[in-house]
Order: sequence, then C-alpha cells, then structure tokens
Amino acid sequence: MSIVCPSWLSFILYNPVRKALTDRRKIVTESGIIKDSVVLEVGAGNGFLTEVLAENAGKTYAVELQEGMIQKLKKRVQKFGNKVAIIRGDIASIVLEKEFVDVCLLYYCFHEVGNSIKAAENIAGAVKKGGILSIYEPTMEVGKQEMQKTAALFEQTGFTKETERNRFFTRFVRLRKRLY
Repeated sequence: MSIVCPSWLSFILYNPVRKALTDRRKIVTESGIIKDSVVLEVGAGNGFLTEVLAENAGKTYAVELQEGMIQKLKKRVQKFGNKVAIIRGDIASIVLEKEFVDVCLLYYCFHEVGNSIKAAENIAGAVKKGGILSIYEPTMEVGKQEMQKTAALFEQTGFTKETERNRFFTRFVRLRKRLY
C-alpha cells in the first residue's frame, strides 16, 4: 500500500500536464457514464475527475478522506450546485445507501485503501445490480498481479469482469455487478 497524497501536494493531481496527458472524457465514456447516471467517485481528491463527472452525469457522490482535499474539491465543484455531493470518510467504513449508484469509479486510488475487503464490500453494496465498476490504477504503483487481485476481490463481491487493459501509465478493468 502506498501513502495517500497529502492535500498540500494536490497541485500534482490537478495541473496542465496531467490534464493534457489524461483523456478525462474517455474515462467517462469507457466507464459507461451517461447524462442520467448516478456516480460514486471514490478518492475524489481535489476534483480532477469530479468536475468532468458533474458535467456528464446526473449526480456525482464524491468520497474523499482528507479535509484539505475536500476544501479544494468544494471550490472546484461549487458551480455544479447539487449535482455533486461530497462525502467525507474512508470508503471502507462510511455508511452508503444500498444499490443507489449506476457507476462506481476508482481512479488511481484503490491501492491506497487500508481495508480493501471492507471497501470492496461497501462499494458492492452501493452499486445497483447491472451497474458498472471502473478501476484505474497507475502502473508504477500497481503491478499486473496486484491489479488482477483487485479485480478478483470485486468478483468475489458480485461483479463480473468485462474488460481490462494495460497501458504504459495506467491499468484499467471494468466490471459489471451481476443481476442475481
């Protein structure tokens, strides 16, 4: 497990170079997010993806652990009004409504979760049957085997793997929650 990026270093998460190298709209598309989607974004940080989610989804629930990041996130998404709800806490221990989201997006964050089993159970409970879970991880921090273990963990909680990809900077897997 790596260390969570502290809020005073948040400029590395949201900067012109990262924006140029990351096709945020492609992330939205390949995660199955449409205009009416209800999205759970885990590890929202300072809002690098949250603002794009708010532009493209019906409602985004942004989960963030650090108060410093939440303050930056609030500023970034205030223009979206009630399209974004910020939830402060650890995804492994917060209480979420059952089956209320269409898509859960884990972008460069699941490898930082302390209790991955509890987090996976919590996420699985929040995603509707037939809903999508998209996981993106940095290749420099998450090896292929570790990514496969993460996918297997979610498969044990009721998801089926639909697709996966390994690129130079990013590993990606998309899973769908089973209907039964």
